[in-house]
Amino acid sequence: MQYSFAERTKAMLSSPLHFMRSLSTRGSFISFAEELPAEELFPLSPLAAAAAAVISRSPAALQYGEPQGYLPLREWLCRDFRQMKQTDVNAKQVLLTTGSQQAMDLLARVYVESGDSVLVEQPTSPGFLQILNMQGAIIIPVEGDGEGINPEQLLAQMENSRPKLLLVSPNFTNPTGTLWSLERRKEVLEICRSRKVLIVEDNSYGDLHFGGIGAKEFYHKYPSLFSLDEAGKGGQVLYIGSFSKTVVPALRTGWAAGNKAMIETMVLAKQLADWQSSHFNQCLLHGLLESSTFDIYEHIRMLNREYETRLKLMTELLKRPAWKNAHYEMPEGGMFVWVKLPDALDSLALLKCSLDKGAAFLPGPLCYPNGEGSGYIRLNFTHPGRDELLLGMNLIGEAISEFTARS
Repeated sequence: MQYSFAERTKAMLSSPLHFMRSLSTRGSFISFAEELPAEELFPLSPLAAAAAAVISRSPAALQYGEPQGYLPLREWLCRDFRQMKQTDVNAKQVLLTTGSQQAMDLLARVYVESGDSVLVEQPTSPGFLQILNMQGAIIIPVEGDGEGINPEQLLAQMENSRPKLLLVSPNFTNPTGTLWSLERRKEVLEICRSRKVLIVEDNSYGDLHFGGIGAKEFYHKYPSLFSLDEAGKGGQVLYIGSFSKTVVPALRTGWAAGNKAMIETMVLAKQLADWQSSHFNQCLLHGLLESSTFDIYEHIRMLNREYETRLKLMTELLKRPAWKNAHYEMPEGGMFVWVKLPDALDSLALLKCSLDKGAAFLPGPLCYPNGEGSGYIRLNFTHPGRDELLLGMNLIGEAISEFTARS
């Protein structure tokens, strides 16, 4: 039979990213397109020990859990907020989700009506754009610079559209890697506060910062908007994040922290979506974090040292002849380099040629609500090993050289 799908499913149409994910299972294929950490750096032995301990000591871990999430893990997050991020949060203000993507999805379900205006950084996360499109939001981009989104344009867009919320990622914005200045954070928060516009702050990449700076020092220098809003007491900011980039993605454990009324409403939506995220995974993650054989903060420091090395290698490769007219800003953290292609090459056409050679990147238009950005690509430097970085960048460089020779 022919199915009459809901109109909103058009927002789920396949994109080049879905195709690239299917290709990435090939052993010889090198992908810079996805938001993946390096699996060779996963804490396998501590995870195995934590899993064995949870199963042997607590059969209840295999039972249903609370829709809001495993309380001891929420309490651990609150201690982390206080100790590392100078943010005093109560466990009742925290909801555990199936990754940060679900946190955004739940928020959209309870807060965004079809036809509501939503402001986003330009460019922004492809996954979040899909969620907002699925909800029927009118997505309005706000341009920025090296310090964050532009306050003047933010004000102008607010006057024109009366938005429901603003979606931002001040710590290493996906895809640009921009790190907002403290002054810009305060200015944007005050603008949204004065106009009663909710801010959704994604901190999925904030712990991945380079230059040898410690976590406390980093979050003291760059406090979250959530922290500046007194950790939800002002009700102005919903703060979301994930363990996927710092522990392992497969545990699918993210979180949302905010005003108690907002979290309670999102918990109701969570029950409708899947009742709860995996109780076992949350117990396992908590066991790992509390283990005497695993130090999450030392693990993150190790990740940051290795990822900084890979970033330096990628930027050295960007100096090779094929990339000589490409432009990029060196990020201070995160997982991506945002590259303006040489000679205004079209990223989608270049992707087709690059895929034939066995390498992929994320084309810029997927990061723009209006399909702009054809001259840009996003390169992930955390997942490919050093040899793969060298080979993959050479393959994309070959594709660029072929296009440049034709013009």
